[in-house]
Amino acid sequence: MIPLSIGEIASILGGRLVPAGSAPEVAPSVDVLATVSAEIIDGSVQTDSRLVTDGSLFLALPGEVTDGHLFADAAVAGGAALVVCERELSLPVPQIVVANGVAALAALATEVVARVRAVGNLTVIAITGSNGKTTTKNLLREILSAQAPTVAPQGSFNNHVGAPISMLGITAQTRYLLVEMGASGSGEIARLVAIARPDVAVVLKVGLAHVGEFGGIDAVQAAKSEMVTSLPPSAVAILNADDFRVASMGDVTAARVVTFGLSESAAVRAENIEASATGTTFLAITPSGSAPVSLRILGEHHVLNALAALSVAEELGLDLAATIASLEAVPRAERWRMEVLTPESGVVVINDAYNASPDSTAAALKTLAQIIRPGERSVAVLGEMAELGEYANEEHDRVGRLAVRLNVQKLVVVGHNARHIHNAAGLEGSWDGESVLVKTAEEAYELLQNDLRRGDVVLVKSSKSAGLRFLGDRLGGVTP
Repeated sequence: MIPLSIGEIASILGGRLVPAGSAPEVAPSVDVLATVSAEIIDGSVQTDSRLVTDGSLFLALPGEVTDGHLFADAAVAGGAALVVCERELSLPVPQIVVANGVAALAALATEVVARVRAVGNLTVIAITGSNGKTTTKNLLREILSAQAPTVAPQGSFNNHVGAPISMLGITAQTRYLLVEMGASGSGEIARLVAIARPDVAVVLKVGLAHVGEFGGIDAVQAAKSEMVTSLPPSAVAILNADDFRVASMGDVTAARVVTFGLSESAAVRAENIEASATGTTFLAITPSGSAPVSLRILGEHHVLNALAALSVAEELGLDLAATIASLEAVPRAERWRMEVLTPESGVVVINDAYNASPDSTAAALKTLAQIIRPGERSVAVLGEMAELGEYANEEHDRVGRLAVRLNVQKLVVVGHNARHIHNAAGLEGSWDGESVLVKTAEEAYELLQNDLRRGDVVLVKSSKSAGLRFLGDRLGGVTP
């Protein structure tokens, strides 16, 4: 974080400053408050006490599972120099007591981004979409980091806590800030946009991911459109031309609109796409020229993510050859996202079980079907796609039928909540025993250990809650 005095932080948060070791019943003197207020904080901002280092600001947030206040002592032991909390604690470091920790975090991130923007040359790029946010962010991080100091979230820090924490990692030297914006309800993206004020905003897709929480696909579209509705005319909205719900967002933004996709109307598009077990190749066509791209990331669906990244680079005036070189250097989308594992058994495992929606599962199955060569057997190990609400049965049914139509040769369905995949595969009519339903990942592992043979290509796909990413690791020979 940029250097700020404790007094400035207290003012930004609208909180009450409590010096180190103060007794609740004794008001600190003016001199003590002045001395503490002048102390500078320039370390990281953390909500996880395990990530605290010397000089960190620890934000104690109450949560559904646990309460950050219970870990304040651990944070101090780890080196925290300041604690922001919702109730006064007995601590050997200063604390700022606020009414709402999440609101305080947002206020701090808003101020820090505004200050860096005012004194530096900061460009903020924000990304949202039902699928592909993290992959696109990772591609852009590789591109932009090669050009100038860049801050981007690790993993999927994209909610009302993770995104502001990522923003607070900037300094006066930061040239590019990448912000991944997720949401589970209306208003969440709008709040993040108000903090970051993006110069470039990317919308990838409107799909059924988390649709159960939103209440319908129209509500998902409305939530994702919050990315562009408040953009000023000076900003750029980069929209997926192949998704009509995303493309229509051009009608609700004052920003200049740039499109990407496979459509001939897209400003940045791809032709001659070829997918294999070693990656995906295509011809990128951009306003500044055309060039071949060889992604090491597996799956044709990641071409759209690469096109989105190319679109951002184009708007930033970056060299096309350098941009493509950075794209081609990315070895994988992310841990547990189309991650190719090659154990000594000779089986190829595609571990894509960090997240799953109907769209991403269909894309993963299509990739499996595309990369199979003669003599190889395709195996899909599928678990629940969570947070689909009333759409759950229908969408799991669709996945089962799709697996059959794509001629996936063996299907292992894991867990009661995914049973409609298995049932639909059997009802599709062309299968007899190729689909197996098991209760647990352990049962699936035992079944597959006895059944898999050299040359098999195995896709493991589920939502994170189903836990199949660990099954994928075991099948792929990854040691915990």
